[in-house]
This record gives sequence, C-alpha cells and structure tokens, in this order.
Amino acid sequence: MIEPSISPNHEQQLDSLSHAQEDIWRIFRVMAEFVDGFTLMSRQKNLVSIFGSARVKPGSRYYELGVRVAHELVKRGFNVLTGGGPGIMEAGNKGAKEQGGASVGVNIELPHEQSANPYIDRNRLVTFRHFFVRKVMFVKYAHGFVVLPGGFGTLDEFFEAITLIQTGKTKPFPIILMGSEYWNGLIEWIRSTLLKEGLIGEEDLNRFEIIDDPVAAAEKIALFYKHHETVTTF
Repeated sequence: MIEPSISPNHEQQLDSLSHAQEDIWRIFRVMAEFVDGFTLMSRQKNLVSIFGSARVKPGSRYYELGVRVAHELVKRGFNVLTGGGPGIMEAGNKGAKEQGGASVGVNIELPHEQSANPYIDRNRLVTFRHFFVRKVMFVKYAHGFVVLPGGFGTLDEFFEAITLIQTGKTKPFPIILMGSEYWNGLIEWIRSTLLKEGLIGEEDLNRFEIIDDPVAAAEKIALFYKHHETVTTF
C-alpha cells in the first residue's frame, strides 16, 4: 500500500495552524487572568501599592521601613496592595494587617520564587502567570505607589508608572521613593543625562518624590487626595 505523501508546504501549513491554535488558547488564559484580577480588585478600596525587593530580610532597615509606612497609610484611611511575595512586599502586608487595614496581594508564579506571604488577607489574594496582567492591577487600582529599594522588577514598576503618567495613559497619582541613599544615584543620572540630553522635560522630575520619613510619605499621599477623587487610574 502506498502511503500518501505530505508536501513540505503542507507540513508548514499544519505547523502554522498548530501555533495559531496555541496562541488563541493563550488569549483565553490571559482573559481568564484579567477576569480573576478585576473581580477581586474591583471590590478593594483606597489602595496604595508598596513595592520593593523580595530579597530584603525581616528585621532589616528597609523591611521595617515598609512596615512603618504601611502603618501610616492605614492610619490615614488607605489599604495596602503588594506583589504578594516576601521581603518588602511582606513588610507592606504585615504593616497593613497590624494596623487593621485591608492587606491585598497580587502574586506571580515564578520558577524559584515566590510563595505568597502570610500577612495577606485570605480573601484578598490572586496569583497570576503573566507579569503584564499583574502590572495592570497595580496601575489600575492603586491610588499611589511607595517604592522602596528593589531590583529589576521594582525599577520596572517605577518607570512604567511615570511613563504612563508622562504620556497621559493614566491619571496622575503620587509616587514616593523611600531610601534616598539607594535612589539618589539613579535620580542624579536622570538629571545629568536624560534631562541634560533633552530626552525628558523638567516637569518629568516632578512626577515622583523622594521621602524617607514614613509619616511624611503617607501624609503626602493623603494630602493629594484631599484635592483629588480616589478613582481607578484608567
């Protein structure tokens, strides 16, 4: 019996069709993540995101700074949203829980890290596969960013936030950097290089502020919302 042959072009067409089907199913998985995220986050109120490294240890200076700024935010009627993991994220959730505020986490599936920290409220945790879905939750539902020292992920969140505000893709909201000795070098480079070369404007330097004192940082966000309504940012 002679087996029917399959031409190379036909094999390529089948391979392309298979990839297209995979991509279509991926769209549905991403949509499901957005639905889960929107369902949880739309029920939360007055959120401020606290960002920072997952590698910071409990008891360290920056960890305790995260706890303290969360305390001060809750005292002023805000609740805390973090990336749900250890380090600074855990500190933010811990501070919120200790002060009686809502403690919300949007965790991410990673190969080696990270499991959700124990200070997130049981009914206020959602875990994502895709970073871009998770980032939408931060920008859409947080009314302010408090950014403590961190690595690439923290820098990504910081720069995305100021880019979205700069380009008018989201409404302005307070962005506070804490830990001046950590951030000063970066901010000086932004001034001496980006601004000097004309790649950003002077007004872009006003889209964030360095404040080391937890009380002053929380008060700055509270003062902003004395003159602005706390609505989702886009």
